[in-house]
Amino acid sequence: MKGFWVPAFCCLLLLAALAPKANAQAANAQAHVAVAKAAAYEPGQDLTNLFGMCAEPGPRAAAPAPAAAAAPARPKPLPRDQWYTEPAKVFDNVYYVGATRVTDVTIWAITTSEGIILIDAGWDYQTEDLVVNGLKKFNLDPQQIKYVLVTTAKPQNFSGARYLQDHTKARIALSEADWNVIEKSNFPADMKPKRDMVVTDGQKVTLGDVTVTLYVTPGNSPGTLSMIISPLKDGNQKHVASHFAGRGFVVAQDGVQYFPTELDAMKIWTEQIKRFKDIAEKAGADVFLSPRVSIDNTLDKLHALQFRKPGGPHPLVSKAAVSRGQTVLYECMQAQLAYRAAK
Repeated sequence: MKGFWVPAFCCLLLLAALAPKANAQAANAQAHVAVAKAAAYEPGQDLTNLFGMCAEPGPRAAAPAPAAAAAPARPKPLPRDQWYTEPAKVFDNVYYVGATRVTDVTIWAITTSEGIILIDAGWDYQTEDLVVNGLKKFNLDPQQIKYVLVTTAKPQNFSGARYLQDHTKARIALSEADWNVIEKSNFPADMKPKRDMVVTDGQKVTLGDVTVTLYVTPGNSPGTLSMIISPLKDGNQKHVASHFAGRGFVVAQDGVQYFPTELDAMKIWTEQIKRFKDIAEKAGADVFLSPRVSIDNTLDKLHALQFRKPGGPHPLVSKAAVSRGQTVLYECMQAQLAYRAAK
């Protein structure tokens, strides 16, 4: 019996020593959650869906070993009535040609004096209807798309770029890391854009009177692209847009291991959220262009635009919302790190 009680007693001492640290980390997590919650909502700028990133994780099984890429598989298209929405003019030189919350894709078209810049392209089965026909509804020529800036190596972002690559002369731009992910992913070759323009951190893409500054912000994918866009025009007013791509960290997807562990992915993503918050604030960004419909209820803002009075406030213009979006993400990621440290 004596041999049993000694190790048992040692275990109790260890648990007693660890308990205060775990309690401190749990309190730390709740402090971050409180900051995120305070930043998550203002009338007209609803980021409460983003606040869902703060949810405490439940018990998790041990992570399985990375699986080899499966045989190429083409996702089945959803019915049109689940993803189609009418295009909208958002600023004098910005159009929304994205989908509904069901496929959770936003596609932004920036018109310039020398052509069109597209941010993401949707699923390949959506692109003709949403982008090509959407632009035509505003008498814009899809053949004037000069650049497609693909923000993350997910098929809802890149497969439509392949469609545009095959039907227009647009340059397709991704980071080196995300080109590599696409090439390794388990999707059919004809869904993948052919390697074209490789974006580096801090690179500027200027087309006519608009400049997009691109930043490589890994976490949602190994080479996620975020950007600052200037100017957005609204009559005599000019604005600067912030587009931080992705919502949460991803460890592996589509047969590709993005990061060694969940903790690695979280730490990298958290660092990039903080970094881009500083970039956006220094740039004076006052427009939050969302990469996902679900993040800020994008379609509600577009609906509100239809009722905007001449000279009235623009639903997408809010310098505070730019900072609050990054704050919610950053504080929720800090809370997630603290939750895990507590366990």
